[in-house]
Amino acid sequence: MAVDYTVIVIYLAGMLAMGWWGMRRAGTKAEFLVAGRRLGPGMYSGTMAAIVLGGASTIGGVGLGYQYGLSGAWMVFTIGLGLLALSVFFSARISRLKVYTVSEMLDLRYGGRAGVISGVVMWAYTLMLAVTSTIAYATIFDVIFDMNRTLAIVLGGSIVVAYSTLGGMWSITLTDMVQFVVKTIGVLLLLLPIAVVKAGGFSEMKAKLPTSYFDPLGIGGETIFTYVLIYTFGMLIGQDIWQRVFTARNDKVARFGGTAAGTYCLVYAIAGAVIGTAAKAMYPKLPSADSAFATIVKDELPVGVRGLVLAAALAAVMSTSSGALIACATVANNDIWARLRGAVRGTRGEGVGAERDEVADNRAFILVMGLAVIGIAIVLNDVVEALTVAYNLLVGGLLVPILGGLLWKRGTAPGALAAVAVGGTAVIGLMAGYGILANEPVYYGLSASLVAYVVVSLATRPTDPAVLAHWRERVAGRGGETADPVGTPAAAQG
Repeated sequence: MAVDYTVIVIYLAGMLAMGWWGMRRAGTKAEFLVAGRRLGPGMYSGTMAAIVLGGASTIGGVGLGYQYGLSGAWMVFTIGLGLLALSVFFSARISRLKVYTVSEMLDLRYGGRAGVISGVVMWAYTLMLAVTSTIAYATIFDVIFDMNRTLAIVLGGSIVVAYSTLGGMWSITLTDMVQFVVKTIGVLLLLLPIAVVKAGGFSEMKAKLPTSYFDPLGIGGETIFTYVLIYTFGMLIGQDIWQRVFTARNDKVARFGGTAAGTYCLVYAIAGAVIGTAAKAMYPKLPSADSAFATIVKDELPVGVRGLVLAAALAAVMSTSSGALIACATVANNDIWARLRGAVRGTRGEGVGAERDEVADNRAFILVMGLAVIGIAIVLNDVVEALTVAYNLLVGGLLVPILGGLLWKRGTAPGALAAVAVGGTAVIGLMAGYGILANEPVYYGLSASLVAYVVVSLATRPTDPAVLAHWRERVAGRGGETADPVGTPAAAQG
């Protein structure tokens, strides 16, 4: 195991070094929060794939393959479908808005009255996403070092908080590119073929397992539909995803780079399910489906390769954790704290000094949110329930007003506020009644949000024409941010 330990330690040290290097580039608010909106197609597609394919997609995806066979790919597959839909239909408009948060987009579209409540909902979602990602460190470090759960969470979380605080989105982008490469090599190029060979090939797997394991719909139509509602639609509206869209150099990069990342997700989904199916053929009676990944890595991979694949799992968790953390801090600072103070501090036209104050503020928020995430992760045990609550609130409360704002010009601010309030309240109440893991809360909550949005919008005065005119200008790419101050780094070419 000494070689494996060395691989992991080198990887972790590299993450911290990337954070230190990224700090030198993050001199303005735009550089710190959205990498200066400079990413080319290569870096953009790699980092986008890295953030959406986290520990749930890697360890959980293999676990679903172990439990259901090839149809276990559907969870990650719907994530890929959501990213493809976002990239093809919405990313160009989102990129041209030149904003920092989803709530800022809502303020632009509805006239400045929808951002606060949506910010609170988005903050809760990103916080729980960061927490669930941080909890996953315990599983990985237990496999690697046989480490205590609390110590594992503190170690993994501290590394992510450190490089995220140092360089913001630049550090996260650089580390995500490394993580993307490590995941591709570790999971797709090494673990996948080795697992299939060790299981005796597909013919042997088919001989050992029930036919349902090779049915593409074996997991059940209702489950697939729920995945679409939660994950596909969740990809369309999450702050963690939009903040990556904001990093694109232009709308073409956002569209085509995102399409490449979405396609990669589809391949990754199938790979995880195949690895899980192979694990089922080799270890038919594991105590937990989620232990399939760790078991096959520990027992079947040679020294060195095992370390690289474990680094790939660690990379998957870190990429999602860091993306959720900076999204949580951005929303907390820009959408909640600044509004509670009564005014948003202006940065345009105030020079580099004001920009650096903004960087310091956002850096402080990442540190505070990161410490909160580590603390919550230590005391929280049920990852699945926490993640379900987060996605139910996101989709039930924010999907309708966000997509309505992008697609329906008759939507109004009162309609958007009603949709958030009714949808969010309905989801919470229905989870209390049906149970957190039930499908009904998101079904009925989303329906209630849609009805409230349409009815209230039609019953209230249309949005001010001046607001809509300004919105159309921003969607067209006019009237947003001007060029960054002189002296910022040259564009990343990807």
